[in-house]
Amino acid sequence: MSDSSPLPPVRLRPEVELARAALSTPLLSRAARLARWANPATRVDAGGSLAEDQLPAAAALLGLDDEDAAADAAEAWRVAVDAGLVEITDEEAGTVAPGEGLALLTGSPQDVLGIWLTALETVLADASVPDLDGLVDALEEGGEIDFASLGWDPEAEAEFLDNVLGNLYLLSASEDGPGESPVPLPALAASVIVPGDMDEPSDAVLEQVSDAMMRLDDQFRLLAPVGAVEYEPVDEALMGDADAEPAAPVDEDDISRYGMVRLTPLGVYGMRARLLEAGFAAPAVGDFADKGADVLLDGTAGFGPQAALAETEHWLAEREPLAAARELLAAARGVDAGAPLRRLHCQQALSLVGPEAEPALREVLDDAELGGLARVWLSERGAADVPPPTEDLVFWLTVDTIAAQLQAEGNSEELQALVEGLAAQHSGFFAAAWRVDHPATPEVLEAMGRLHPDKRVAKEARKAAFKARSQQGL
Repeated sequence: MSDSSPLPPVRLRPEVELARAALSTPLLSRAARLARWANPATRVDAGGSLAEDQLPAAAALLGLDDEDAAADAAEAWRVAVDAGLVEITDEEAGTVAPGEGLALLTGSPQDVLGIWLTALETVLADASVPDLDGLVDALEEGGEIDFASLGWDPEAEAEFLDNVLGNLYLLSASEDGPGESPVPLPALAASVIVPGDMDEPSDAVLEQVSDAMMRLDDQFRLLAPVGAVEYEPVDEALMGDADAEPAAPVDEDDISRYGMVRLTPLGVYGMRARLLEAGFAAPAVGDFADKGADVLLDGTAGFGPQAALAETEHWLAEREPLAAARELLAAARGVDAGAPLRRLHCQQALSLVGPEAEPALREVLDDAELGGLARVWLSERGAADVPPPTEDLVFWLTVDTIAAQLQAEGNSEELQALVEGLAAQHSGFFAAAWRVDHPATPEVLEAMGRLHPDKRVAKEARKAAFKARSQQGL
């Protein structure tokens, strides 16, 4: 992902709801319990980890009794230390005391989420570490780890996981994505392994995807307890002996056997915070609620229809209808390249405003740039005494509308249908259209020449575009 282009806006849950979710995650709740359990007799090693002889008591306190109990207790303690729930008072003696972060867990939602974000970073760092079984053998003289002998590059591993989570975030934010539905692990792994220009993955690439799936299976198992993802792990039978008979009949077409994952609402919050920290433009619906109408109309230009609608509803909810309409109309004026799209978004925003806004629309009936959309708004609501538009205004509004759609959608099928309809309904359209005093007239006529399937009509549009350029001195 490029950090220069904005990501799709996400819809975040209220911070109060997210904070409650954070406090109830298995890992953070365990870390808090261990922090409250710690006492002057609690001992840690030089790295701040809980002393090995105290892990059984910690695991018992947390109700952990399986084969991973000690490891899970150690992970919870590590989170407690990293998040400031516990602080080391004497490194040499290995003593601890409650940390300042412990009080923050009963503070504001922002305080709780700050603690949770620290816990998330701890887990992400752990998820980028390979199986510890080979670390002892890889220790070089002096205590340094020989990463090359492990076939492991720490930076590359962290970048791989970041890219996977970034793609999962994109799928969560995109209007065309799965929304709250889980994503198959093979598809997610392929999204960072298979080159975009590769139609049919080679055997070597498919093997890389398979290896990536196994790594992700381990990583998502670690991320689930911190509440970042909901994960259905890879079926253990797929990782066993291929010649062995399965314990029970399996559905070979069941894609869920290969792992299914989705970001939780808390995970979306966490990933967005990390993306913002990394310099990405990662908007959230509601960001513009306290901004001016100019920011709203320009900012939603890159949003999908659903996100733009939600953002506009947030913005309108903070204002009186009449004042909001006047502010929107003022922001929609202009002759710059982005003005047609602003007016289109203004028209869409005004469609959500009630009859209280009528005075604002009547005030701009004689405005060259806004009179057309004002008439449309008033007519759609059955308002009385709406003056008919002049022919010049109709043509200006037509050019403005096509220019906006070109910005929003490019050469879409809908725009092509509009172009064909205009040319069919008005035999003298191009003869009049090139005279329209609108900055986008040449561009619009050129687009009509590209889009119209009839060669004769397309040629007529191109001639009109040439005349419009000459008239504007271009």
